[in-house]
Parts: sequence; C-alpha cells; structure tokens
Amino acid sequence: MRIMGLDYGSKTVGVALSDELLLTAGAKEIIRRKEENKLRRTLARIEELIEEFKVEKIVLGLPVNMDQTPSVRSELCLEFKDKIERRCGIPVIMWDERLTTVEADEIMDEAGIKGRERKEYVDMIAAQVILQDYLDNSKTNGE
Repeated sequence: MRIMGLDYGSKTVGVALSDELLLTAGAKEIIRRKEENKLRRTLARIEELIEEFKVEKIVLGLPVNMDQTPSVRSELCLEFKDKIERRCGIPVIMWDERLTTVEADEIMDEAGIKGRERKEYVDMIAAQVILQDYLDNSKTNGE
C-alpha cells in the first residue's frame, strides 16, 4: 500500500508518494495544465499514478489561513477532492498545508536550488512535505 500526497495549485499539482512501509514521502512529479479549470488530463495522470503505484489513499493539502479560517483556495481544493474521489474511487484526506511552501523553500535552500529552478520544484516538494507531515502524524497517533 502507498499513499499519494498532492499540492493543488492554480496551474500545477505537485505529487509525492510514500514508500510501501508508510514511513517516508518522496517527491514524484509536477502535473502542469494551461488553465485552472482544465482538469481532465490532470485527473487522468493522477489515476495512472494510482494504478501504477497501487495507491490506496490520497492526502490533499488544504490551504487555510493562519487563523485556521478557510482561504480563497480552500473551496477549490474541496471541489478537486470530490472530483478525484468520484473518478478514482479512493478516499482523499484533506490536510492542513500551512507553511509547507516555507518548508519547501528551506529544503531547496539546503539542496542549493537557486533562482528559476525553485519554481520547477516547489509544488512537488510541498506535496512531499504535506505527505510526510501526514505520515509522521499518523505514526504519532497510532493510526
């Protein structure tokens, strides 16, 4: 069993996958699209990854404000969740993604990724951070 982590953006979806022991998250890829509401190919790619890696659950980052109120993007993420569940038939868990971009930036600093390259990796690394946070929390809470 594996779990997939997703960071849903306006034109990209960062993808991460857990290892089979559900201990670590690894960055996988970035799915790109030309327009925010053009999701057919994005959903098809997610479905392909689910089948290829035998994913049984998805953790989707939920953007909330620092005061825990829903952000402008929260509703879009919830709609994306519903589309994934309908198309792929597996559960999607919403996960607080506050400060994941900050953590992704710190990871890129440590890795020496500079300038334009950062844009290429930030969504994928954010997905990895979201998924790793979920995995760590699940271990702590005995899930």
